[in-house]
Amino acid sequence: MSTHTTRTFDPTRVAHLSGPFAPVTREVDEVGLRVEGRLPDGLDGAYLRNGPNPRFSPIGSYLYPLDGDGMLHGVWIHEGTVRYRNRFVRTPGVLAEERAGRALWGGLESMVMPQEPDVPADLAGTFKDLPDINVVRHAGRLLALAESSCPFRMSPELDTLGPETFDGALPAGITAHPKVDPRTGEMVVFCYGLEPPFLTWSVLGPAGEVRRGPTPVDTVDEPMMIHDMALTARFVVLVLAPAFFDIDAAMAGTGSFVAWRPERGTRILLVPRDGGPVRQAADDAYWMWHTVNAHDADEGQEGGAPGQGGDVVLDYVQWDHLAMGPASGGPNPGGLVRAVISPEAGSMRRTRLDDAAIELPRIDDRLIGRRHRRLAAASGTGARDLLPGEHDALRWYDLQRGGSELWAAGDLAVGEPVFAPTPGGADGEGHWLTLATDRTDGTSWFLVLPADEPESGPVARVRIPVRVPLGLHGTWLPTEEPAPG
Repeated sequence: MSTHTTRTFDPTRVAHLSGPFAPVTREVDEVGLRVEGRLPDGLDGAYLRNGPNPRFSPIGSYLYPLDGDGMLHGVWIHEGTVRYRNRFVRTPGVLAEERAGRALWGGLESMVMPQEPDVPADLAGTFKDLPDINVVRHAGRLLALAESSCPFRMSPELDTLGPETFDGALPAGITAHPKVDPRTGEMVVFCYGLEPPFLTWSVLGPAGEVRRGPTPVDTVDEPMMIHDMALTARFVVLVLAPAFFDIDAAMAGTGSFVAWRPERGTRILLVPRDGGPVRQAADDAYWMWHTVNAHDADEGQEGGAPGQGGDVVLDYVQWDHLAMGPASGGPNPGGLVRAVISPEAGSMRRTRLDDAAIELPRIDDRLIGRRHRRLAAASGTGARDLLPGEHDALRWYDLQRGGSELWAAGDLAVGEPVFAPTPGGADGEGHWLTLATDRTDGTSWFLVLPADEPESGPVARVRIPVRVPLGLHGTWLPTEEPAPG
């Protein structure tokens, strides 16, 4: 795959800058939003979502989903009332562009980097910070996350406080998909880089202290793109698809910033959380944006307990090849796949659980690293042609009983579903939350769907006072955050 873009660039011809993806620049605060239907009792907290939203019209190139400034959207619910606020993640690059009144950095493919006097010396010739992918909270720190760089710490009201290096212990940053172990309260992170060490992993304790500093994964000896991870009681699980960075080729205009090399195959690394030697298994090439979850196979079995050994089970969304921006390289169907990896034999076997086109899968985050039963994902009905990152349905799976349920969203373009558990409720009790934008009139909505009958559609809809561009990942932050356990 080649994604190289020349510096002759017309943003009006970029599909991911128009329609439901079109950026917004207006920052809004509004209280007392109108609710259609009835908000569930006990749904009290904040739903936050991040996504690419260029502050100014892009120059050079624009590659969805990696390019674009971060914008956080927040929906706060308290005692049945709803308010909304959106804010840009104001990185030094965004602040410099706001002073200039125009874009100064090009997209990642174009390699356009400003120089003095357009920007201060410390920004000249640098890549722009792009914390536009995810938002998480850990140990009281609200973090806007980039693909692989320092996150930016945000205030509870979404104001930018500055880059977060965890007291200098993680200067290179982390990637967009850390995982919090509900048993221990630890947040496990990884980071890839363009220079050695090309891949590291780290652990932050429940109080935010760095328990394990950046630890190199020595089996990775060249720069690779790795978007997501999974966690079990024993392992950090990393899928290494053959997507390699080639900065020299991109700078020279002779190749792609990210090159797909299927002849190299795909590896799954099992990195022991106790610091032991890395295990790995290899197979034919495939790409993965997002994991669903992983667990140790012995967990939940008679006589089994976490950490006793055995295989590792990983559920994820599989793609035939890497494609960014508009669909490229031919058909690329998504599907739900389960990989069972043997740490001892160094082998894996993959089973396609469903061939539906899905993405942005989520579970109840309280089950991260444990055996899970239910998952939700954004999906398609097949009724219309959709761009990558665009969905017109939500789909739910029951991996114990088998089968799936679909809610067709009609004219709504829906985003990632996030689970909000019922306080004090049993496993699976709660609601799924998402943002959606109407293709016909550009209105945006916050939707609340019941976990017990999600295919019946929303029990509550809240009109958002600004159009919300299709974005990426979010989180539900209950007013009373439960202690890890």
